[in-house]
Amino acid sequence: MWHRGDPLEVEGVARALPRYIDVVRGRRAAKFIISRSYATEFSETDSTEELWRLHSELLRGYYAYESEYESGKGKAVNRSFLDLKVELAKRVMGSCRFCERRCGVDRLTGGVGYCGAGREFAVASSFLHTGEEPELVPSGTVFTSGCTIRCLHCQNYDISQWLDRGTPMGPERMADLVSRLQSAGCRNLNMVGGEPTPNTWLWLDTSRHIKDGVAAVWNSNSWYSEETAELLAGFIDLYLLDFKYGNDSCASAISDAPRYWATCTRNHLAAKENGELLIRVLVLPGHNGCCTRPILEWIAGNLGPWTRVNLMFQYHPEWRAGERPELSRRLSKAEKEEAERIAVEVGLRNLV
Repeated sequence: MWHRGDPLEVEGVARALPRYIDVVRGRRAAKFIISRSYATEFSETDSTEELWRLHSELLRGYYAYESEYESGKGKAVNRSFLDLKVELAKRVMGSCRFCERRCGVDRLTGGVGYCGAGREFAVASSFLHTGEEPELVPSGTVFTSGCTIRCLHCQNYDISQWLDRGTPMGPERMADLVSRLQSAGCRNLNMVGGEPTPNTWLWLDTSRHIKDGVAAVWNSNSWYSEETAELLAGFIDLYLLDFKYGNDSCASAISDAPRYWATCTRNHLAAKENGELLIRVLVLPGHNGCCTRPILEWIAGNLGPWTRVNLMFQYHPEWRAGERPELSRRLSKAEKEEAERIAVEVGLRNLV
């Protein structure tokens, strides 16, 4: 439930997101700031295989370096872990495989894949969002056009399906936009859409130009590749991840997201390992048995009872929802109560 005082003081928030709170309050540095001073050496002529090997090695040492940085030993460097991430992400752009669809399109030379995203950001809007989870508000949200999946009931279909073409923007201009959000008092940088995954390279590059640290929030549908997950490690402070479906059949039929369960669970585990995690579960009408229950059971069993979960009841039919009878209506009171009972039964103790 919503908290009238400072939401960062709520027990569930403090237990689930202690580092995020410290970054928001200026007691710790954002991960991208730390990665900017984590020294390495590489060349653009090195093979991609060599660079991934180096990245894996640095990632294994990242948390020891994070402690060193926070003890006051961080310094400016010529080449950093973040620079390496940017170079690797640029190579992924050349045969795009940021999402699990792995189109293989060369987006560096003008190619466009399933998501419709190109070489630059397409910014649909940016503002201080006060409708997010209380611990995020005011959230510096940047909505970019394009998405890696196609939910029939998408509430942001104008953005995800390119009805809003957005404003083209490169990393340096985006960094200026982020600075304006910071000056306006945002608590975090909330990368959203559409879907942020197609813009992984651009967001990494943007973070090289942001002057002051801010908590980095990855607001995603969770359907991104293993390469993307590795690039996000040591970059993202708080993973704000959807957990949409409890099986591949529903995911494919409603969102054109094959291999959803394996991809989504893998990325939630990686998020818990490499940052902090807040999960959104949008309850769909007629899907408590096939989706809500297995999702909440998996979260409780694999991520723990104090995982921060937003069990969302605001579903309403949008876009092409009418193509499926059960999605053509809002949730009933009985369905909402059933979802809440499931959360209690499986042992979740930290609902928003």
